[in-house]
Amino acid sequence: MYGATSIRAVIPMIFLALVVVFAAAAGGFGGVNDGVATARGATVRFRDLGLATQAGYGLLRDKRGIACIADGMPGMSMGAMGVHYAKSSLVGDGALDVHTPEALVYEPVGPGKGLRLAAVEYVVLKAAWDAEHNGAPVMFGRRFNFTPTGNRFGLPAYYSLHAWLFKRNPSGEFSMWNPLVHCEVK
Repeated sequence: MYGATSIRAVIPMIFLALVVVFAAAAGGFGGVNDGVATARGATVRFRDLGLATQAGYGLLRDKRGIACIADGMPGMSMGAMGVHYAKSSLVGDGALDVHTPEALVYEPVGPGKGLRLAAVEYVVLKAAWDAEHNGAPVMFGRRFNFTPTGNRFGLPAYYSLHAWLFKRNPSGEFSMWNPLVHCEVK
């Protein structure tokens, strides 16, 4: 039989164990959710496009001059990414930092209404990354997508990861395309 003293000693240990289990299940203690919250906090100021351009982010167009990137699959659309503002010094530095994404992704919100921050994109050139690492980068518990040379942006092969921090994405928070984003705004 256990005495009242030993039961009182065990109750705090059970409570602590439950706190750890629930925090881990919720993504606490340095998990994916903490990284997402950190990224959101570090980039929320870029809702103001003027602040983004002052920080060195510039409009990115593909090789054909297109600024708003849509999947281009009529009848089977996966949606769009939106309009990218990239900081070329970050794209070429071979490093990734959750606080400073290489690109900010804006969705068009209507004629004369401008752009609204929807996502961030982390990008690193494959050659620079592979020179220092084995395998594709991982952030937020997600492996980066690989895009080969000959891509629509004219970039060398690269790794990238979108994080839809400011716009819900039914395809997933880290999906490349968002069916709720459209380049042709009515």
